[in-house]
Amino acid sequence: MTHASEDRIIPTDLRSEMSRSYLEYAMSVIVGRALPDVRDGLKPVHRRILFAMQELGLSPDRPFRKCARVVGDVIGKYHPHGDSAVYEALVRMAQDFSMRERLVDGHGNFGSIDDDPPAAMRYTECRLTRIAAQGMLQDIGSETVDFGDNYDGSQQEPLVLPARIPQLLLNGSSGIAVGMATNIPPHNLGELCDGLIALIANPNLSNLELMQYIPGPDFPTGALILGQEGIRDTYQSGRASITMRAVANFETTSAPGRAEREAIIVTELPYQTNKAALIEKIAELVNDKKLEGIADVRDESDREGMRLVIELKRDAYPRVVLNNLYKTTPLQSNFSCNMLALVNGEPRTLSLRQALQEFLDFRYEVIARRTRYELRKAEERDHLLQGLLVALAHLDAVIQLIRQAEDAAAAKVQLCQDYALSEPQADGILQMQLRRLTSQDADKIRTEHEELTLKIADLQNILANRDRILEITCQELSAIQTEFATARRTTILPSDGDLATADLIANRETLILVTTQGYIKRLPLDTFTAQSRAGRGKAGANMKEDDTIAHVFACHSHDYILFLAIAAKPIACVPTKLSSLAEPPGALPSSSCYN
Repeated sequence: MTHASEDRIIPTDLRSEMSRSYLEYAMSVIVGRALPDVRDGLKPVHRRILFAMQELGLSPDRPFRKCARVVGDVIGKYHPHGDSAVYEALVRMAQDFSMRERLVDGHGNFGSIDDDPPAAMRYTECRLTRIAAQGMLQDIGSETVDFGDNYDGSQQEPLVLPARIPQLLLNGSSGIAVGMATNIPPHNLGELCDGLIALIANPNLSNLELMQYIPGPDFPTGALILGQEGIRDTYQSGRASITMRAVANFETTSAPGRAEREAIIVTELPYQTNKAALIEKIAELVNDKKLEGIADVRDESDREGMRLVIELKRDAYPRVVLNNLYKTTPLQSNFSCNMLALVNGEPRTLSLRQALQEFLDFRYEVIARRTRYELRKAEERDHLLQGLLVALAHLDAVIQLIRQAEDAAAAKVQLCQDYALSEPQADGILQMQLRRLTSQDADKIRTEHEELTLKIADLQNILANRDRILEITCQELSAIQTEFATARRTTILPSDGDLATADLIANRETLILVTTQGYIKRLPLDTFTAQSRAGRGKAGANMKEDDTIAHVFACHSHDYILFLAIAAKPIACVPTKLSSLAEPPGALPSSSCYN
């Protein structure tokens, strides 16, 4: 059906309504499900899980509680979706191979790097980690963030968490929305804090200058990053590809009744690589004879760490086999970075500096709101203390007034009239216990009033001075860094590690035969063996009956050789690299220089 016929079938107003519905659905997925907020780096489901655990009192120093209880609270109060989606999000926050810094402390089977599924939520238990409690949820009760109604209006939930850590870059994020997707790599907490402190000291730092403090992503599984070009492009434009490579070394293995063999030992895998699927891929390539030199593959990983053993055949070259593994298996893979996040409710692709600056702006707002809350509470408390001090200064008269009053309401009105007190101050005097009339308690009230006076002046100075807020931000970042920062796991190599053709071919000893008629043949050295007595020997080279061998010399597969032919007319001479030839011995192609 043509487009014109569709226009005749679907009325214009109906098509407009369908377009609006599609846009509304797309924005609901983008804002409400798939993309993280640049301020706390969380999607709504993760934010609701952490807040529900906070409300349940699952702090790091409290006992574990069943995950089913947490999931039930989340879907019943805040997240009107399936329980499997909520449980999967909770499980991921508890996996040390998925998160650079875990936000949930799990007890039980939470899956593995082999993509084993976690146990059912009725069996596993969880609670908040220390970094989640101190770095994501602290000060949430100090009016630092806005709250909104949940899906049915019966509860209030935070629209964002008062994060003290740059969660968006720390643990990264991935998600697919309608027409857009995000894929942000994780980073090292200590390096992020250094970068934020440097940006506060010098707001004009560029993305490349920030790389002095944040050299690149730091994946929870370690491994290697090849080259810095992809990192630079990611930090400048927000989009690029970073090449990751497994960490491998060579060992000599032995077993009873078997000769020693060379083996490749893999101890770290690229981020999000499934170890079980990797082993299956290697076995499939070996069976299809697309990978040569491998005798056995086995997984010896345990609680102490990963250990993937790839045993080699006796005549294999370990480096060549490893290069072929990098070329054909997920031992080397790419991480496609797309630093897309919600900024003021709108999706934006961010550079490194923009992501850090948005977090600093958010911290400025949180600290300012917390300071205003503390100032209001301090002024309210000091206001009550001032009323108590008035009562202590006129103690006998106040006691007499209260004894003569008909009831508490009359005494309250009389206190406000005679001593110019406010209603809260009068209530405080009426509720004061007799033991607070002693001289020692009176001195405590005066001391507390003096301390509050100094605190109020300091809080007012903070709100009036932007530099004070930035200084507090630096102090909090330094405290987080001191307590939670860990060493970098991923090593960044200066070169991009591109594999040339020669890297995939063993550098074997080779014999080159040149005949009188201009034919050239390459033969492996082991083609020629010593002939025993009464033996028949081996045929070295098959030639024409009237052709003979003119030259024989030895070299290696990676050597360059230049052949010159004398002819009646000049012909082109092309240098030929032996590694570019096929591995089985044979005549040189006609494009090379021979007559």
